[in-house]
Amino acid sequence: MLYFDTSALLPYYRQESSSDAVQRLLLAQPAPVLISHLTEVEVASALSRWVRMGELTEPQVNRIESAFQDDVRSGRFVRCMLEPLHFQRAVYWVSMRKTSLRTLDALHLAVAEHHDACLISDDTALVSAATFFGLQARSP
Repeated sequence: MLYFDTSALLPYYRQESSSDAVQRLLLAQPAPVLISHLTEVEVASALSRWVRMGELTEPQVNRIESAFQDDVRSGRFVRCMLEPLHFQRAVYWVSMRKTSLRTLDALHLAVAEHHDACLISDDTALVSAATFFGLQARSP
C-alpha cells in the first residue's frame, strides 16, 4: 500500500518534473492510494499560493480542485484520519533531533507508518528521515 504526501500528489494535477513518474506510479496501483485530511489542507494551500504568485489562474485551480475531489470521490485516494497517536509519534520523531523532519512531514510519516504504507514523497529530506527511522519511503 502507498501513502502519498502532498509533494508527490500535486505533480499528478500540475505539470512538474516528477509528473510523468507520479502518473505511472498512480496508474500502476491496483489498490487506492492513501492520503490524509492534512493532504487536502496542503493541496488547498498550494493552490492558493500558486494563484497569489500568478503561477496558475483561478480557472486552472478550479479544474485541479475539481479533478482532485473527483479522484477522492471515485476511490482513487482514500483519506486517513489524523489521530492522537499520529501526533504522539510525530512529537517523538521530531524530539529525537536526528533528522531535519518538519512538523507536517512528521504527521504524514506517522500516518504512513500507522497504515504500514510506503511513503511516496518528492521531498528528499522527508524520504531521508523516513529511511532513518526504518520506514518504507521513496520518491516517485
